[in-house]
Amino acid sequence: MEKNSNKPNIIFVLIDDMGWKDLSCYGSTFYETPHLDRLADEGIRFTEAYAACPVCSPTRASIMSGKYPATLGVTNWIGGHTQGRLIDAPYIDHLPLEEKSLAAALKEGGYRTWHVGKWHLGDRPYYPNRHGFDINIGGCNWGMPKQGYFSPYGIETLEDGPDGEYLTDRLTDEAIKLIKQNDGRPFFLNLWHYAVHTPIQVNNEFTEQFVAKAKRLGLDHAHAIIQGEQFPCEHKKHLNVERRVIQSDPVYAGMVYNLDLNIGRLLDALKETGQWDNTTIIFTSDNGGLATAEGSPTCNSPLSEGKGWMYEGGVREPLIVKWPGVSQPGSVSEVPVISTDFYPTLLEMAGIALRPEQHKDGCSLVPLLKGETRLDREAIFWNYPHYGNQGGTPGSSIRIGDFKLIEFFEDGRLELYNLKDDISEEHNLAAILPDQVKSMKEKLTDWRQEVGARIPQINPDFIL
Repeated sequence: MEKNSNKPNIIFVLIDDMGWKDLSCYGSTFYETPHLDRLADEGIRFTEAYAACPVCSPTRASIMSGKYPATLGVTNWIGGHTQGRLIDAPYIDHLPLEEKSLAAALKEGGYRTWHVGKWHLGDRPYYPNRHGFDINIGGCNWGMPKQGYFSPYGIETLEDGPDGEYLTDRLTDEAIKLIKQNDGRPFFLNLWHYAVHTPIQVNNEFTEQFVAKAKRLGLDHAHAIIQGEQFPCEHKKHLNVERRVIQSDPVYAGMVYNLDLNIGRLLDALKETGQWDNTTIIFTSDNGGLATAEGSPTCNSPLSEGKGWMYEGGVREPLIVKWPGVSQPGSVSEVPVISTDFYPTLLEMAGIALRPEQHKDGCSLVPLLKGETRLDREAIFWNYPHYGNQGGTPGSSIRIGDFKLIEFFEDGRLELYNLKDDISEEHNLAAILPDQVKSMKEKLTDWRQEVGARIPQINPDFIL
């Protein structure tokens, strides 16, 4: 392969289940993320960036393909099946090999391609090495560390470390080893951490640090979790939704802090190897923070709900991009962007010809990274025809300008919000603005028909 040192290295850091407000630079006053805050100071921070789905696998597939989950047919976390009033819609349980992945496109453009961390896009025939990655470390069909964050991990594509080694530390070690292999060709490092997905675990020293902080802030005796309604899905109907209303979990805070330290180590390695000024870094998450179930370790307030829900807490994400020499340090963009946009953006950054038929649902963010304040796009869409494990119900939504319309499939209910005035989605404007509802509903329906989006059917066996 021809060497080309003019192309930037690219590091794509994807965190699992990190909420929009889980970084200090996004407003957290309990979690501490100094290295990511500094990264934001050196790049551009997006305040209205979205995951393509409120759960993980569909968003990951959208990043790799440049397509909406509904376009691909990968609409649920792979392995997930449940039902309630509605029968779970069918979905594809892998990233199809027919898709020209982002990694494959960059590889054809002269990049070394490395995947480190979580994959969760199908069984072995669909692992990263089948989608254009030269190296796969840790990527398999697991959606979480099933044996925990401390070695032995039991991950088939990652050799176990010494007993007690922490997974986030280990994956960062592996990433640093790779970026030190400088042969003159640019690299694409897909660093997809398993953190901060459950199980919520971290070394005691980090937990103790935030136990002490919680006491200082008076959070140790606060009523952090409120019990809510019964779960709508059959397999959890004996349980109630449990909403966290403040960020105060010291173990989760320790996980976030450890993750930040590891991002700092990665950034230091780029500087030590002289690659800092020629490396583009993208940092984001695959869905909203886990706020309503499974221990409810974080809170996304002022956003509503979290992972598994159609509301903002389920899909709005932190997004930081540093493009040396291009993005204005310390800048902020309020333009809505979504996971499908990364594919055309990275190709354009790398000077590689776009593939519009592949990344048909994406829009290059290069104009925004160069200081523009708008994109040539009318709407962004979501379709999640499944019950989340966290209490959400099947639905579909559209955002146009400041307005977001959600259609809930159980009862056909429509909710309309002006996100500029009501970021918490507390005031449903559907009855007040019927013309806006009608117009957006028509566009949402047309889009679903265009991409062949699945709609769940009534469950005739449902018993309340």
